[in-house]
Amino acid sequence: MNLTQLKVFTEVMKTGSISKTAVLLHRTQPAISLSIRNLEDSIGFKLFERQGRQLVAVPEAFYFMEEAQAILKRVSTIERTLHSMQNAEMGSLRIAAMPGPATYLFPRFISRSIGDNPHIKVTLFAHSSNQVHELAATQSIDFGFADAANLNGEAGQYSIEKFSADCFVALPQDHILTRKKIISISDLDNLPMGGLMKQHINTERVNRLFDEQGLSFNQIVDSQTFLPALQFVSAGQCVAITDPLTAVTEMKMNSSHGKVVFRPLKENLRYEYAVLSSNFRPLSKLAQKLKSDWQDELNRLLNEIDANPYPE
Repeated sequence: MNLTQLKVFTEVMKTGSISKTAVLLHRTQPAISLSIRNLEDSIGFKLFERQGRQLVAVPEAFYFMEEAQAILKRVSTIERTLHSMQNAEMGSLRIAAMPGPATYLFPRFISRSIGDNPHIKVTLFAHSSNQVHELAATQSIDFGFADAANLNGEAGQYSIEKFSADCFVALPQDHILTRKKIISISDLDNLPMGGLMKQHINTERVNRLFDEQGLSFNQIVDSQTFLPALQFVSAGQCVAITDPLTAVTEMKMNSSHGKVVFRPLKENLRYEYAVLSSNFRPLSKLAQKLKSDWQDELNRLLNEIDANPYPE
């Protein structure tokens, strides 16, 4: 017994005719007759009797018809499901991002990507970069987005695709430095500043830039992420050198209602990001597509503000 035989059988039951079934299925009458005969041989009893020129189904055929239709319907459902999965239209997704992008840009992208598709389920984690690294290493997520610093893909447990982009200076709207199109480190000498924790590699790099020019780095606000520090910038209490995605996020969300503005930094200070994926958790078609699309989205957003993104 096979699916072709079941399909032929159900059509003969519907039409009551070998010739009509042959036309509907674009096959010859002998082929239809052979298919029915082989099916009868496999199940051990006749499904039809000939009464003159008419083909009459035996009582058992009607019960078998219900079972055959149920099987064909299930197979059709499976085929549609596989087609949807192949085209990244169905599946589940476990993803993670560091808190900054997880606040707005990352979930906005995922939401727009899946649209109103009810066949996609999403689990989204917002964790520190180190925790995103651990989730990728333990094969707990499909892919993640984090800082690139100190993420080395130990023991080949996960892969890292790094890229970087230019940092920006966040200023209060009425700050005198907003008159300048480009800000240099010397402009920030001894100014109250906000930024990431002192042990973060980005803060260390900023501090080094000040030291190299004999300037005073006066950070008065330490924050786990840049977005909270912008509240202090908005209030006029400090300025900040931020990563470019923080600038994009604030420009899109406008949480400060225009009280924070951004300027390019003259010095070469790049912020490094990483897209992480597990090496022993094969990505579904859906995860592959969204991971690739997220990288395209990042390039688009960063190019919009002339942050010069490129892979490391």
